[in-house]
Amino acid sequence: MNGDASNAIDGNYNSDYAYGSCTHTKLQWYPWWRVDLLKQYKIQYVYIYNRGDCCAERLNGAQILIGDSLVNNGNSNPRCAVISSIAAGQGGSFYCYGMTGRYVNVVLPRYDFLTLCEVYVYGYETD
Repeated sequence: MNGDASNAIDGNYNSDYAYGSCTHTKLQWYPWWRVDLLKQYKIQYVYIYNRGDCCAERLNGAQILIGDSLVNNGNSNPRCAVISSIAAGQGGSFYCYGMTGRYVNVVLPRYDFLTLCEVYVYGYETD
């Protein structure tokens, strides 16, 4: 098992950590995850699958950030949404209403683990 960041975009939304498709940070302050879209997009929404085998509440309060800056690892970009909760093993949609950016971050504003089992970003190129 590993909790590599790339697991969040591997196309496999299996929510059981033991199957190797979820990310997992170490216990730390402000754990974060980022995807680089390689160019600027207008983001309509972000869909996130939560862990199902335990600890679903850990994702509560996570922030989804969209922008072009890598200042503070991208964690200073504008906020699209705050995840109030996603049930264990389920997914949730978070609407960004056309926010533009190259980077999509998920950050927990506290001391905790961050686990994501899949992240989909829906939008279109800004040209």
